[in-house]
Amino acid sequence: MSKFHLETLAVHAGQPAKGDPTTNARAVPVYRTTAYNFRDSKHGADLFGLRELGNIYARLMNPTNDVLNARLAALEGGAAALTLSSGTAAIFFTVTNIARAGDEIVAASNLYGGTFSQFDAILPNVGIQARFAPVNDIAATEALINEKTRLVFVETVGNPALDVADIEAYAALAHRHGLPLVVDSTFTTPALLRPIEHGADIVIHSLSKWIGGHGAGIGGAVVDSGKFDWTNPKFALYNEPDAGYHGLRFAHDLPEPLRPVAFTLRLLTVGIRNQGPTLAPDAAWIFLQGVESLPLRIAKHSANALAVAKHLQAHPKVAWVKYPSLSQPELAAKYLPDGAGGMVVFGVKGGSDEARKFADSLNGEIFSLLANVGDAKSLVIHPASTTHSQLSDEDLRKGGVLPELVRLSIGIEHVDDIVAELDRALDAI
Repeated sequence: MSKFHLETLAVHAGQPAKGDPTTNARAVPVYRTTAYNFRDSKHGADLFGLRELGNIYARLMNPTNDVLNARLAALEGGAAALTLSSGTAAIFFTVTNIARAGDEIVAASNLYGGTFSQFDAILPNVGIQARFAPVNDIAATEALINEKTRLVFVETVGNPALDVADIEAYAALAHRHGLPLVVDSTFTTPALLRPIEHGADIVIHSLSKWIGGHGAGIGGAVVDSGKFDWTNPKFALYNEPDAGYHGLRFAHDLPEPLRPVAFTLRLLTVGIRNQGPTLAPDAAWIFLQGVESLPLRIAKHSANALAVAKHLQAHPKVAWVKYPSLSQPELAAKYLPDGAGGMVVFGVKGGSDEARKFADSLNGEIFSLLANVGDAKSLVIHPASTTHSQLSDEDLRKGGVLPELVRLSIGIEHVDDIVAELDRALDAI
């Protein structure tokens, strides 16, 4: 469906307009099944042996999820996509689908707190070392790359500091060293930015945010560009025989049409099949509803957030404001010409205590004080004491998570009502 525009893909990709091929239902059905019948023993053997594609077991695939996978791949301009049980699982299983014990990864330091902790504290337990450099410091990032490095990881817009990553610069760096660029695009979604068009090889999303859009489910997704060459011997997981598949070498022994998506097939068969981070079909159905309205919602989120950021800039109790199109206008114009998303962060004069008092006061009729972003409803949190509290003071500073920082996820309510609530809470401190 590549000839269609994004708004059309969001509604139709992955399912023909004629509806479900089995039942003719126009809406995507929820397939609540554990397993699928084989035509005969040979059919089952061919499916398990990767000689034929098809449904085997619900831990591996589900027709409801298949529609969501295809739709996300189409929206991102990728070759294939897989959904997982959470965005965090999507990140972890992407890394472990590329790197193994003894390998290293290089990442920007301005990551979401959970991702930073996963890289800094958990990956070393499985023998993978993460090294961090300031976002967009390409020279510092390159200095960390060595013969053990297996990928470069960035967020399109950092959480919560809202730094826009120069994806093309990172892609050029990664490819110069024969490495894939992995990009977490949760804060931008394909409605605002398609990282593959700028050189990214793997794109990750937390579906629980703007793609789902209603705070109703937990899920993650990984989109494969199909462009990276995994035959480089440094990627042992793709070039050495896999003991779990009778010596199959994923970069060499798959049927020719499937080789470009060797990353996806290995993630499906080794990561999801054998380790089980499966997205339930009911959650996939929830996210499909969100995808259909994504282009409309993200435009409203962006317009409201820009108006809020400009309003806060003029408020006497606000020390500073960050919003991509205001704080990094050149990069935002390059990567986010259609809107800079629904996030605004700002510093409250008075530091951490006043920032938390502000969040408490704002929690009420419109804003909810909770650990999520990307909801149709407006949300607020003080990251240093909550979402990023597991980080050290030094790591908080490196990630741009200052004590006075308040994170706003601006919803799709009327902007005048949003601004009035912000003013009321600021007046209360």
